[in-house]
Amino acid sequence: MKAIILSAGQGTRLLPATERSPKCTVPLAGKPLVEWQLDHLAQCGVEDVTVVVGFGAEYVDALVARRAGSGHVRTLYNPDFAVADNLFSCWMARGEMTEDFLLLNGDTVFEPAILERLLESPAHPVTLAVNRKAHYDDDDMKVERSGDRLLKVGKDLPLDQVDGESIGMMVFRGQGPALFREALDRAVQRKESKKQYYLSVIAELARAGHVWTQDISGLEWSEIDYPLDLVRASKLAAGWRRAAGERTSRTAGPARSR
Repeated sequence: MKAIILSAGQGTRLLPATERSPKCTVPLAGKPLVEWQLDHLAQCGVEDVTVVVGFGAEYVDALVARRAGSGHVRTLYNPDFAVADNLFSCWMARGEMTEDFLLLNGDTVFEPAILERLLESPAHPVTLAVNRKAHYDDDDMKVERSGDRLLKVGKDLPLDQVDGESIGMMVFRGQGPALFREALDRAVQRKESKKQYYLSVIAELARAGHVWTQDISGLEWSEIDYPLDLVRASKLAAGWRRAAGERTSRTAGPARSR
């Protein structure tokens, strides 16, 4: 299993924190967002990772270079990052979609249990991780489902049809990678493609009956768009760091007296 992380955007809603370097390099509890993603992917056995970069690419390149010898992590530059949305970032990475893979938004942090639940889900061509909550706002990428099958995905779904939100993480298996590549190739030929999210392609595949969902409600994750999101994500990361330190202490055992 490999992973593709979409991190080409600047993240202007987080200015001034993203004035020079992209959103994926913003620190959470002392560690850049993208490193939390890479570490949690590696913790689940996914070490072959492509990070699609654009704005401030040199900062992500430097982070990846520091991880030399820690799995197979590399960057892929999207020259259209300033004029196109993330559908084009996906299309730029289509050469990496030749086998089963995970696709992640570069602004989503998550506990490893989410990834584990997604990877352990029944094998379908495409499976989205979805979260359920009491209320949804205009910025949520909402979903409509029939059982576990995805019917629709988009920010403008009527609230009385909404049955969760996409958290920006999905897995493609079996024929899924080929179906996605072919749909991306069709999508980029459209005049409006540079202003579209890649989830418009997922919606197309859902209409054809190829997309399923995995509920991850109750597990810890955060999308980072605004300063308040950054505060919430930092608290989550601090908790993960404390938990990792406690596990290390238990493994090391009590110090021996001399």
